[in-house]
Amino acid sequence: MKGLRVWLLRAMLIVLPALASAQQTGIWVQSAWSRAVMQGGVGVVYLTIVNGGGPDRLVGATSPVAAKVEIHESFVENGVAKMRGVAALPVEPGKPLSLAPGGYHMMLMGLNQSLAQGDVFPIVLEFETAGRVAAAVTVQAAGSSAPIHGRISGMHMEGLQNQDGTFGKAP
Repeated sequence: MKGLRVWLLRAMLIVLPALASAQQTGIWVQSAWSRAVMQGGVGVVYLTIVNGGGPDRLVGATSPVAAKVEIHESFVENGVAKMRGVAALPVEPGKPLSLAPGGYHMMLMGLNQSLAQGDVFPIVLEFETAGRVAAAVTVQAAGSSAPIHGRISGMHMEGLQNQDGTFGKAP
């Protein structure tokens, strides 16, 4: 129980400053989800970024559950599925940017804990202009291809998110 409290406090220290930044920038995150994976493995995060401000670029991310977070792109070349790292992604006003299976996504490298179905963990996105924007990521089953909406079990961050489950300034 003490370990959970320490982890929750650490997560709050990351999320709160980023949330304040998000409310000033007009960028917010919707439907952030991941798949279940064992500690030490490689995880993935999918989400949608909405920009109600000026043009910006997603340049990185961090999360307390992983040693490193990288932006990647999945694609098929000559009939072979491939993946490569991406330095930045444009986030245009009024055009939601979807990070989804088969396309852009975030890789959680060096997981320091298992991600179990129903868990919720924080991620902080870094934007070139907007700065840091926080989101809560819900873990789905290992083979999920899309988020399952509904009641979330595990760690909750109700005091930090909007009523629709997004973080930052809602439209």
